[in-house]
Amino acid sequence: MDYNLITVLGPTAVGKTKLAAQIAYYYDGEIISADSRQVYKGMNLGTGKDYDDYIINKKKIPYHLIDLISPAEEFNVFLFKEYFIKAVTEITEREKIPVLCGGTGLYLSALIQNYKLKHKNIISREELEKLTFDELKSLYLELNKSPHNTTDLLDRNRTMEALMILKSNDKKYSDTSTLKSYTIGINPGREEIKRRISHRLKGRLESGMIEEVKLLMDKGIDVERMISMGLEYKFIAYYLTGKLGYNDMFQQLNSAIIGFAKRQMTWFRKMENDGIMINWIESNDFLKAKVLIESAGFRSI
Repeated sequence: MDYNLITVLGPTAVGKTKLAAQIAYYYDGEIISADSRQVYKGMNLGTGKDYDDYIINKKKIPYHLIDLISPAEEFNVFLFKEYFIKAVTEITEREKIPVLCGGTGLYLSALIQNYKLKHKNIISREELEKLTFDELKSLYLELNKSPHNTTDLLDRNRTMEALMILKSNDKKYSDTSTLKSYTIGINPGREEIKRRISHRLKGRLESGMIEEVKLLMDKGIDVERMISMGLEYKFIAYYLTGKLGYNDMFQQLNSAIIGFAKRQMTWFRKMENDGIMINWIESNDFLKAKVLIESAGFRSI
């Protein structure tokens, strides 16, 4: 198989960006972020925009799909796929290697598994949040009268994600069938992921993550919108509005991020069950990744 894309995926806090940047540096590539929240301007610490990680040997690696829109605006998987196709086209026209990097399973699957997306059918998460679980399941069955994957109906979040993936025959904007991804996954193990999450959370809080959320709210992003962003923005918004004390905020947020990492791994296992080959390594060790990448036919510049 002739691969034309390198993908680095994994749960949160495992060092995906650093590894992707090293790969892009060594193989003359550019990074495309697959993160549903890094598209928002001003949401930096909470979404893990580690800009320094894009600098390798004093060279800044080009990146795409970061800082696209205001947090007040809605973003969805259809828009992500449109932006991705534009970015990957420009990168390949420059004869560079696109390196996809992220942990948002829905976005990764939309590209690697080539979901066919029809713009008019996209439902925003904000709209879905207003529905009960029974209403979500009814809507799912209305749109998918013969579902092949009934596990989508077992969990509220999974049902919402499934509703945002509506297949159609309209390939005008959404076709990524020419992509052949060589996919590397980073998984240091459950206990190490938990340790890294707690360590990183403490560091980000000390580095001004609370102030970041406060600044966004001072600029007019309301509490409900912050809460809808989930994780760091949700729990820090609760803290800033007096619903949680600092210690409770930290403990609940830490637990929520650990739960999020677990769901990410569940999604990646589903991708593997669907036939996607993920070549797992235990850390963001470039030398281990290099052996894998070159076995797939990529060569350094």
